[in-house]
Amino acid sequence: MGKILDKIDKPQDLKLIRRELMPELLEEIRNEIIETVSRNGGHIASSLGCVELITALHYVYNTPEDKIIFDVGHQAYAHKLLTGRRDKFKTLRQYEGISGFPVREESEYDAFGVGHSSTSISAALGFAVARDLKGEKNKVIAVIGDGSMTGGMAFEGLNNAGHINTDMLVILNDNEMFISRRVGAIVGYFAKLLTLGSVKRIEKRIETFLMRIRNFGSYFIRIARRFKFLFIPSLLFEEMGFTYIGPVDGNNFNALVEILSNIKKNHGPTVLHIVTKKGKGYHPAEKNPIKFHGAAKFEIETGEAQKFAGTDNKPTYTEIFGQTLVDLAKSDDKIVAITAAMSEGTGLKPFANEFPKRFFDVGIAEQHALTFAAGLAVSGLKPVVALYSTFLQRGFDQLIHDVALQNLPVIIAIDRAGIVGDDGKTHQGIFDISFMRLIPNFVIMSPKDEQELKDMLYTATQLNKPVAIRYPRGKSIGVKLNALYTNIPLGKAEELISGKDMYILAAGNMVYPALETQKMLKKENIDAGVINMRYIKPLDEKLIGNISKKAKKIVTLEEGVLTGGLGSAIKEIVSGPDVKILNIALPDKFIEHGSQDILRNKYGLSSDKMFETIKKWYAN
Repeated sequence: MGKILDKIDKPQDLKLIRRELMPELLEEIRNEIIETVSRNGGHIASSLGCVELITALHYVYNTPEDKIIFDVGHQAYAHKLLTGRRDKFKTLRQYEGISGFPVREESEYDAFGVGHSSTSISAALGFAVARDLKGEKNKVIAVIGDGSMTGGMAFEGLNNAGHINTDMLVILNDNEMFISRRVGAIVGYFAKLLTLGSVKRIEKRIETFLMRIRNFGSYFIRIARRFKFLFIPSLLFEEMGFTYIGPVDGNNFNALVEILSNIKKNHGPTVLHIVTKKGKGYHPAEKNPIKFHGAAKFEIETGEAQKFAGTDNKPTYTEIFGQTLVDLAKSDDKIVAITAAMSEGTGLKPFANEFPKRFFDVGIAEQHALTFAAGLAVSGLKPVVALYSTFLQRGFDQLIHDVALQNLPVIIAIDRAGIVGDDGKTHQGIFDISFMRLIPNFVIMSPKDEQELKDMLYTATQLNKPVAIRYPRGKSIGVKLNALYTNIPLGKAEELISGKDMYILAAGNMVYPALETQKMLKKENIDAGVINMRYIKPLDEKLIGNISKKAKKIVTLEEGVLTGGLGSAIKEIVSGPDVKILNIALPDKFIEHGSQDILRNKYGLSSDKMFETIKKWYAN
């Protein structure tokens, strides 16, 4: 830890640091972020780009009375270091350590809990209006990245805030780099202004003139096109009722302090547009900000991911999905792929390279992605929408109203389903079974391994129905893959092992742990059968009815919340005083951050814990 940073236990301590020492402090903050994330993993590029901004905000404003609301929270590591969590920072994203995102329970300086995109402006407006109603005088600041501005909710908040005309500051952090490649960037929102007839006529005349300049014409045109965007952004925000300032250098601490100090004296809704360098201060992150958006543990000297003994070359489920979709699309030109600013994260980069005209990254706009897919489906295409489970939640109404109600053949690839791990409560994909299962017309599948994922994706393209396929984060099982695809009959489960005393009904990535548990039970003379459910909806009611009559004891296993999940579905169709059912799933709570193995063991989803639970239940 740096010698200056060691002296800062709260933001007020910043004001005691001489301004000439600030560059050294900023470097110490960056070094601490780099060293910690290299050990723990985390969102490093965004946080490095925001060091000057966050330090300037805490230098100028009086937090926690003044409220800083972050969007997503990827950029908030410096905020944690400056707000009393310096000594705990080494536990970042570790089990029982501090979260990688702002969490209200963690610190009074975390004004609003975040982890998903485009929420900051709406939340900040709520803080500002509450302040006004209570007659208080504190300041409210929303810090939002340009990527989050692709979410429609951000503009809903801007529109409302400009109408109310209360005192609040929105800082638009433009780092020209979304989570994935730049999609629908902020300048895209000004397209309407730039296509007005008068604007375009003037622009065309200027281009014609510049092209007459021998050798340098095209160069001057490129400069002119960049230059015009320095003026256009203000039009949009000012039309919404905001005072627009910028763009300014967001990595210039002294300039930020001066500007923020002036803004603080004023009143009314204001937008400060800053431009920052994602990954600033760490060359590998500056060079490859996508890789270092959410980085695994890495070697500081090279930026390369750390190698661990015993690791294998098994592909991830995400990679298998991406490769399979490319393969299927080669023989089916109706297949198109959609994602929400996560082409790398969802494994769709190979598809984008192979079929650029059939790939659509819509920005951080899950609601739009689903309705866009519905429109494609009505038109006879086969859209595959790849989203993380936790982000699919944002499109719940679209799943019902635009896809299922019209019974459209939209395929939802639910990545990171189940326990995700170190990103914690806002990112655990544990609710999708429950909220998807209640929607009519949807088919829900979950593969036990990578071969079944391939077959399920193929089956989904043949069903002509709304389909969701959920699969976990991380490495696949390592089974040998078949070149040919097998169609999985709709609603048919797979009996892997026959049993006399009980049956274990497992979904998705719980099937192989179920097989391990079955072996342990067998050593205790408990003869358990294992069913790979494959379909969570519709269920194989015939098979379930047969085994309930045969064994009288049923155990369900799923990596999702118990409420409304697979276990609930089984209880809805199995009845009778002689049939006993044990549901093993996650409890009715938000699951904290920690490694997948630690959390599965804690919540009873490891083979050992399931064995203990089932053995005790059977004995009683």
